[in-house]
Order: sequence, then structure tokens, then C-alpha cells
Amino acid sequence: MAALVAAGGFAAYQQWLKPAAQAPQATIVYRTAKVTAGTFQRVLRVAGTTAAKQYVRVSVPRQRGPESRNMLELLKLVKDGTWVKRGDLMAEIDAGSLLDHVDDIKSSIVQAELDVDKRKSEQGVEMDTLRQTVLVAKAQLDKAKLERSAADVRTEVERELLKLDEEEADARYKQVQLDLPQKAIVHDAEVKILGHTTDRHQRHAGRHINDIKAFTINSPMEGLVVIQSMFRGGEFAKIQQGDQVMPGQEILRVVNPKSMQIEANANQAETSEIRIGQKAMIGLDAFPGLKLTGKVYSIGALAVGGWRSNQYIRTVPVKLDIDGADARVIPDLSSFADIVVEEKPDSTLIPLGAIREERGKNYVFVKQGEQFVKREVTLGSKNYLHAVALSGVKAGDELRLD
Repeated sequence: MAALVAAGGFAAYQQWLKPAAQAPQATIVYRTAKVTAGTFQRVLRVAGTTAAKQYVRVSVPRQRGPESRNMLELLKLVKDGTWVKRGDLMAEIDAGSLLDHVDDIKSSIVQAELDVDKRKSEQGVEMDTLRQTVLVAKAQLDKAKLERSAADVRTEVERELLKLDEEEADARYKQVQLDLPQKAIVHDAEVKILGHTTDRHQRHAGRHINDIKAFTINSPMEGLVVIQSMFRGGEFAKIQQGDQVMPGQEILRVVNPKSMQIEANANQAETSEIRIGQKAMIGLDAFPGLKLTGKVYSIGALAVGGWRSNQYIRTVPVKLDIDGADARVIPDLSSFADIVVEEKPDSTLIPLGAIREERGKNYVFVKQGEQFVKREVTLGSKNYLHAVALSGVKAGDELRLD
């Protein structure tokens, strides 16, 4: 047993005395990328939503009577996303109360016409009475003249009284004669007033009848129905059948999905580089794999501010045409567009990760054999990934990134 222990200790001692084997030296591996030749593009990204260039807004009709501010109920409403043709029924508004109101107006028209006939009859009686009064005044004047003709046998006082009677009868006769045409004018004015009242009621009823016709809303064009939202129950929700809506409120749009655009906002500081006609690559958040092309066709003239704390941030509205048509592109989808603000074909492109800046100069490390050699380069335009190399490297050179 002792011999075994001694043998083990000797072996351990021998092992300890042996020099440690040299560990192999680690090889350093650098990430690299090659210089490429191609078209350089610098893009400006804007975010927005899809919208149709060709569309029609459909709003609740405004009434032309004093009831124009009353809330109205949607009896029927087409479903969101329905394809409609020109003339198809899209919405219908409850016109029950308005029909009752029209019936009341028609009753007023009938009563006004009866009032006209009644007043004309009364005026005929009044004119007959006035003509009779004229005849009585004429008879009194003739009597006064006859009595004065026998004034020779009367005293001076009686003759004077007879003269005064004749003058009074003559004045009364002339007065009632003047009353006759004046009364005719008054009667004519009264009939016209009653006629205007009837006409006013008729116009009132006519306006409401036209309003009732507008309560049935048909599609003015062929396209896709996009239902609008309203504030209901503390949040925004799509308008639906049975909702109470205000006159003039937009309830839906009919859009042509073959003419789509992107409505976006660009930061005011960046819009100086945006020009009408610039190409753009467009993507939709709902369809990550879908890539579309388009171009800028509209740039807002004025910048607008944000809300509340962002009111000092100014943006400019920008609209972009989408080339072609795709069934997946429908209104109100969140989207983005990379607008090409600078493009240079046949450029030498260096990855930004390979560039080192020292004392205002730019350098790269170019692989030569197993080594990387530091080399100064002259750079041109840059984007988020590459820089254009004007001198110092050529396409195919392998550069160290880290």
C-alpha cells in the first residue's frame, strides 16, 4: 500500500515539473464588407395614410326650413367596404316627422285658400254697402239742391241754412265717392296679402318635399364605400344604421380604388429637398411584403402646427401618386414613402460602418493579403447606409467594419 502511494506521488511530482504546453494563439476575425458599384440613392421617409384621388363625399342633406338643425335618424346604411354602382341606394333617413309637418303645412294652405274666398265674399258685401252709401249721399245732395231752389220764399236765415245743407251734402257725396276706389285698393291689398300667405305656405311645403327626396341617398358614382366615424359613447366609432346624425355631417365616401394616393406630412426643415415628380418607394404597414412605386405630385404651400405640446413642430402636407392599382390598397391604411431626393448612377459605394474620421479626414482599412491597410478616401453624398467614394477605393475592395 505504501509503495502505491509513493508511486502516485512521484508521478504527480513529475507532471508538475513538466513545462506547461504553449496555448495556441487566438486568430482575430474582423467583419468586412466590400465596396460596390451601383446607383446611389438618398431618400426622405414620410409617413401618412392611403386615400383615393377620385372620391365623392356623401353628407346628411341640409334642410332649407327652420328645422335645419334637427337631428336625423339613419334608417338604412350600406355596409362599409361595399362596392356600389351609380344610382344604388346607400342610405335612407327617417322622414316621418317631416312628412307630418308637410301635412300640417298643406292644411294651412287649404285654410289660407278658404280665407281668401271668405274675405272676397266679405269685400263684396262691403263694396255693395259702400255703393249704397254713395247712392244715399247722392239722394241727399239732390234733396238739398231741390230745397234750395225754393229759397226765394224763405227768410235770409233759412236760405243760408239751406245753402250750408247743400254744401254739406255735396262734400259728403264727394267723400263717399273717393272712398269707393280707396276701399277697392284696400280690398285688393288684403287679397294679395292672403295670396302671399298661401304662396309662402306652398313654398314652405315645396322646400320640405325636396328635402324628403334628398333623404334617399343614391350613389353618384361607381366605387367602394368607406363609412366615416363619429363620436359615440366616449370614443370614435364607425357610423351605423340607427345613429342620430346632424345635417351636413359626412357619413361616407364613395372612392375609386384604382386612383390611390398617399397623404403624408413632411417636417418643414426637410421639405426644401422635396420636388414634384420625384420618385418614391411606398409600403403599407398592413402588408409588409407589398412594395409599390409612386411619385410626388403635390406639396403644401403652408406649414401647419401640431396639437398641444407639439404645436411648435411644423409640417407640410405632401401627396404622392401610387403607380398602378392593387386590390389590397384601400383607403385609410397607414403607410410610408421613401422619396428619392438624390440619385447618382454608376457610383462607388462604401458602407458607413467602414469609414473612420480623424482630424477632418476620412479613412478606411482595405484588406491586402492577410493585413488591413489604412487608406484615406474622399467622400461625396451619404445616405443611411452608404457614402459615395470619389477617390481612394474601387469596387471590389474589401473593407474592415469593426
